[in-house]
Amino acid sequence: MCGIVGFVGKHQAAPVLLEGLSKLEYRGYDSAGIAVRDGKNMAEVVKAVGRLKNLEEKTDDGKAVKGCCGIGHTRWATHGGPSQVNAHPHVSGNCTGSASGPVESEVVGVHNGIIENYQELKEKLIKNGYVFYSDTDTEVAIKLVDYYYKKYKVGPIDALAKSMVRIRGSYALEVMFADYPDEIYVARKDSPMIIGVAGGETFVASDVPAILNHTKNVYYIGNNEMARIQPGKAEFYDLNGDVIEKELVEIKYTAEAAERGGFEHFMMKEIHEQPKAVADTIRSLVKKDKVDFSEIGLDAEALKSLTGVTIVACGSAWHVGMATQYVCEDLARIPVRVELASEFRYRKPILDPNNLVIVISQSGETADSLAALREAKSRGVKTLAIVNVVGSSIAREADYCLYTVAGPEISVATTKAYSCQLVACYLFALELASVRGMLDEDTYQTYLKEIQRIPECIQKILDDKERLQWFAAKIANAKDIFFIGRGIDYAIGLEGSLKMKEISYIHSEAYAAGELKHGTISLIENGTLVVGLLGQDDLFEKTVSNMVECKARGAYLMGLTSYGNYEIEDTAEFVTYVPKMDKHFVGSLMVVPLQLLGYYVSVARGLDVDKPRNLAKSVTVE
Repeated sequence: MCGIVGFVGKHQAAPVLLEGLSKLEYRGYDSAGIAVRDGKNMAEVVKAVGRLKNLEEKTDDGKAVKGCCGIGHTRWATHGGPSQVNAHPHVSGNCTGSASGPVESEVVGVHNGIIENYQELKEKLIKNGYVFYSDTDTEVAIKLVDYYYKKYKVGPIDALAKSMVRIRGSYALEVMFADYPDEIYVARKDSPMIIGVAGGETFVASDVPAILNHTKNVYYIGNNEMARIQPGKAEFYDLNGDVIEKELVEIKYTAEAAERGGFEHFMMKEIHEQPKAVADTIRSLVKKDKVDFSEIGLDAEALKSLTGVTIVACGSAWHVGMATQYVCEDLARIPVRVELASEFRYRKPILDPNNLVIVISQSGETADSLAALREAKSRGVKTLAIVNVVGSSIAREADYCLYTVAGPEISVATTKAYSCQLVACYLFALELASVRGMLDEDTYQTYLKEIQRIPECIQKILDDKERLQWFAAKIANAKDIFFIGRGIDYAIGLEGSLKMKEISYIHSEAYAAGELKHGTISLIENGTLVVGLLGQDDLFEKTVSNMVECKARGAYLMGLTSYGNYEIEDTAEFVTYVPKMDKHFVGSLMVVPLQLLGYYVSVARGLDVDKPRNLAKSVTVE
């Protein structure tokens, strides 16, 4: 949540900052702002409420703001609503904080995350003469840095370190000091931040796409670490102020991978990238017709010793866990629990030391999932991360890390990352079943070949999507939509429902079909759309029966099933089909029409598909 950028070098900073923010706007788009220093002159601060284009217009695309050292921010509101006053950057001086122009302030900064004890710190600072103009916790952090900088007459690193010790919560903090006009100072705890260098210039960002046009060589700043940013170099420090050595890491994907590539929206581009992303993920984990986890250190002995699996995740990644539970328990015959990361710590979970906790996160920075990972590790339980971002916090802290190969995912509504996580979990379940002796070699190979068919089957669905677009236009004014299914179909329905509600703003829910009669069916009225998921042949008739019960109460039915199950056309008003596939893995196909349906409904309603209201891509705060 929120995006930060920074630049110091030979070029004018403002255009570079705005370009970086444009790549991060999926992280927050309530307001945006930049602060630029031009040598010894005061910092020029410019803020604008709303989308980034408002800031671009205000600064003439950055050309009106002079200086080669600057920081920027695009905001997803946490403390304080979207407004000019609450927009970042924030300043340490006692001013209104809203006016654009030169600001006479010792410290200017931006921040991602949430400072939990901001009220306590604010009261302390007020007693020491500080006046506050905003409702944000960020202003508290900036003024706290200023307080320590002046009180102890120390350098920026020491001032940051003293502040970090006092602050509770998560943050990626980026500040400029008037006494150091050509430098940027940063600090990090539990919020993502990378630093790139190239050609005598240095770049700071909260995510890789912001700097890919300039460099693919980056440093990952660790938890409770700080850095001094100068043109072409970065120095890293721990909380004691001691220098830390870091190695440059090369980002493997290109800047073009983070562009729309001719598609109207990132979401549609990413839906169409699923065949390749899933195929790449499978290839990364399958060697010589065998699932191979040797590169991540998860060998057969480690898998054999497991007595259970706990999957912890949020949002769509939690839906992946729900589908995986069905597959893993059926194939490997091992108990699997699926936990919401946001609840995991607070109910004091009972964890067996012989269990494996799997944490799933696209960004690898999801705050609740990271906290769950640390909780598991503190209990002595081994952890496996399934993440998409190399070098992310969850990836670094887990005992084992399995990377998906989805490439950058920009749209807030996940599609290809979900599909890659799901196929990675299939391969985990298959290998676990094999080492536990639950599958003979022929069955193992049959299942593996089915998983390897998934990319080509997804492509067939994408090649025949026009009828879904027609149907989406027909239902675009729906008030309520219910997704029903049994077994794995129910798990996939959860994701289909989320796709619909988060980008179309239509109320939508997913239910286990057998639970309808226990209350939910009272919500069915004339014209209510009910989407029946029918991917499990052994449960087909039962789910059709539940659909008929809805139809008897006035529901309008859509069926989603495999080719060959044409009898559903006698029941449903609209049916769409996916290729035949083994029941364990057909969810990877069933979800694609649901992604497309959500997308097309959102477009038909004239909404911003990639940036749905109130949502951000990476949830790095609780």
